[in-house]
Amino acid sequence: MSGRLTAAVTGLGLVTAAGVGSAAAWRGVSGPDAVAEIGHPDELADLPCDFMYTIDNLDTQGILGVPATRMMDRFSQLAVIAAREAAADAGLDTSEWDADRVAVVIGSAHGGLPFYDQQSIVLADKGARRVSPKLAPMTTVNSAASSVCMDLGARGPSLSVSTACSSGTVAVGTALQLLRSGACDVVIAGGAESVRSRLLIASACQMRAVSTRRDDASTACRPFDADRDGFVVGEGAGLVVLERPEHAKARGARVRAGIAGYGASSDAFAAVAPDPDGAGIERALRVALADAGVSPADIGHVNAHGTSTVMNDLIEATVLHRVFGDEPLVTSTKALTGHTLGAAGGIETALAVLALEHQLVPATANFRTRDVRIPIDVVAKEARSARFDCAAKTSMGFGGHNAALVLTKSC
Repeated sequence: MSGRLTAAVTGLGLVTAAGVGSAAAWRGVSGPDAVAEIGHPDELADLPCDFMYTIDNLDTQGILGVPATRMMDRFSQLAVIAAREAAADAGLDTSEWDADRVAVVIGSAHGGLPFYDQQSIVLADKGARRVSPKLAPMTTVNSAASSVCMDLGARGPSLSVSTACSSGTVAVGTALQLLRSGACDVVIAGGAESVRSRLLIASACQMRAVSTRRDDASTACRPFDADRDGFVVGEGAGLVVLERPEHAKARGARVRAGIAGYGASSDAFAAVAPDPDGAGIERALRVALADAGVSPADIGHVNAHGTSTVMNDLIEATVLHRVFGDEPLVTSTKALTGHTLGAAGGIETALAVLALEHQLVPATANFRTRDVRIPIDVVAKEARSARFDCAAKTSMGFGGHNAALVLTKSC
């Protein structure tokens, strides 16, 4: 190891279409009968892609209370629910912690887009006097982090990350840097997203980025499969509690894993396409490995970005093979959570922690036909047991935002 601080992961919070709560979400992505919740929201009616991964059975008002939910768009509600679970899982007593030393860093690509859409319709149909005065605080990307701070009483740095689909991973990496700087002892970090937005999905259809398999929606998301035709949007939140190791030890916390390395880069190539050579994500990966003080041969598992788009999956797989060779077991859990955009990195970091903990790599659901151009070991059909001490998480986002993490079994 490099001797640099490795953050202790002491708590997880997951709200996903594969399961609500970290235990349920893990069963949902690793179990033999894993089935995610596919919904057909009214907002998407008649679009070429009229389906997405939803969490319709979640009573946010019952959990958070009506007054609180009226001040939060859905992505913030999901973030608060995940944060509560993560803090409880870490054994943190929010009435006794040093709140000034607790930070919150949450990523989101779009923030409160559904409420923004709704208020645009109100403006057009009913006029300016009927527009809600809550538009700004509910729709800005920072509202998830601020909502978590207010709910838990955290008074340290409150930061929001918006780097498209790498936002959640960048948030966790930023949390690691905060701990290393000495600015805080505890950071709640990850991502949250809910884009039940007719406007956004209509645009994604026009871009041909999403799958249009309306007759087979439950298996439409097929990362790394030869017949993949685009991603399927999901909603959710995934947060981890990170601590300075000495802080976790002093309070007797259970350490679930470590975040040992972080790397980020920009492709500086195109608005919606990664560098076709994969130079950006490769650079982020190699920086993360060097930061953690490990070699590519140490990585036994990669939770890949794996969106189910034709070119992105090919580029990412080529880079993974270039960096790691044939050895790591690769999976994309998006086939069971959907592509949760800015939340993806947070959700998938938590799932990588669970993979290390259980020494089990979830299968890539819906993987049926091997793409001969994909040169990596994609775990398919059923979860695979393995012995590994290190895992990697990769993320890529529109605008050329790349990020990678190295996780360790202990810290």
